[in-house]
Amino acid sequence: MSALSALPFLKPVHLRPPRGSAGGQRRHTLPASEFRCLSPEDAVSVFEIEREAFISVSGDCPLHLDEIRHFLNLCPELSLGWFEEGRLVAFIIGSLWDQERLSQAALSLHKPQGSAVHIHVLAVHRTVRQQGKGSILMWRYLQHLRCLPAARRALLMCEPFLVPFYQKCGFQALGPCQVAVGDLAFVEMQHAVRGHAFMRRNSGC
Repeated sequence: MSALSALPFLKPVHLRPPRGSAGGQRRHTLPASEFRCLSPEDAVSVFEIEREAFISVSGDCPLHLDEIRHFLNLCPELSLGWFEEGRLVAFIIGSLWDQERLSQAALSLHKPQGSAVHIHVLAVHRTVRQQGKGSILMWRYLQHLRCLPAARRALLMCEPFLVPFYQKCGFQALGPCQVAVGDLAFVEMQHAVRGHAFMRRNSGC
């Protein structure tokens, strides 16, 4: 995935009004590209993308549908979805964690008093892969975290072949992760999140 510089925002696409609308005068638009926090109503779309992305590779998903709903109910502000013309094309889901390193409990818990954001999953729809969207979304997500007072760092676990991708996103490897899923072993990675006061002056948060 390519490094990111500028974001590909386009002009909104105009949609034809439904038949029978008042004179057909009113036009509705959907933004060509939009980033927003996810809600529980997005859970099915999230799971469909995740299932296709992960099951073919590892045979399982980082989060199942009930777990997605769980985190989107508890901490929707720690998620971010990329929508194109109203359709979800990529997403990240996170939760707060209160220890220095990830443990098995981090896979299912949200610790509201924590200062580390555990990034559970990043996935991109199969029709828009190989376009740099994963890198762009991660950059936007890290900018979003800098606007949240509680967030001090971001943690994630990934398979070794994904380490170079996350290094390009600014993450540093901490070494082998304590968490194992079946036969899979993971590398734990960390990204520092700057202080809230600094970012309020510099990013309009």
